[in-house]
Amino acid sequence: MTSVKEQEAIRKVMVFLQEWDSAHPVARSHILNNFIKSNDGKTETELELEFAQGASLFLAHLTAWLRMTYVYSTCLNKLLKSIGIFLSAASGRRYLIEFLEFGGVLILLEILGLNHLKEEDKRECVKLLQLVANTGRKYKELICESYGLRSLADFLATSSSAEAQEDAQLLLDSLGRGNPKYQHQVYKGLIAVLPCTSPGAQRLALGTLVVMQEVVGEVPAILLEPLLGALCSGHLEVRYE
Repeated sequence: MTSVKEQEAIRKVMVFLQEWDSAHPVARSHILNNFIKSNDGKTETELELEFAQGASLFLAHLTAWLRMTYVYSTCLNKLLKSIGIFLSAASGRRYLIEFLEFGGVLILLEILGLNHLKEEDKRECVKLLQLVANTGRKYKELICESYGLRSLADFLATSSSAEAQEDAQLLLDSLGRGNPKYQHQVYKGLIAVLPCTSPGAQRLALGTLVVMQEVVGEVPAILLEPLLGALCSGHLEVRYE
């Protein structure tokens, strides 16, 4: 039997969720701001305490709203950061599984492919995908099975900021490690980046290819043409790699 204190905590959470459901986008943006400020860095235990053992309910609301609005959302960045609080929570693996059951990986990869969305929003997607990949080999395979390698290679090749390129490269590097089923596809994805016009992306792709070469073994013929193109680059850092 729940105590009076526990019942009051549950009531507050239900009121909070009702407020979220009835709020317009601007009000939801404020709710997300407050949630991020109050809960960033919290563990699973702390989040459950905050939501009277019902934190998963709010995560479900966030994920549902993401699914419905990611194409045109005006506060996509805050929404992704809020979901990230759950996925990064210590001992909060169940949050990640719940997010994946909602089709979270596919949603994130679709966001990466939408040209009209901001690069900073796509960076948040990559960070969430990194959290998924960090959970283990099965989850790396899930990203790859969802055609994530192409999306990430495209993002690396077309991003305008060094920070976004580094985020994409780190995730591709992670997907190429401890993931034997897809390591050759990661390798080919990095090769596909080499003909792009960004010297920063070329340098990062080449650096990762060098590391992966020991695992892949013999240099495939498909690498020769883009590699020769990189050697002719006018950028010293690209030729060095």
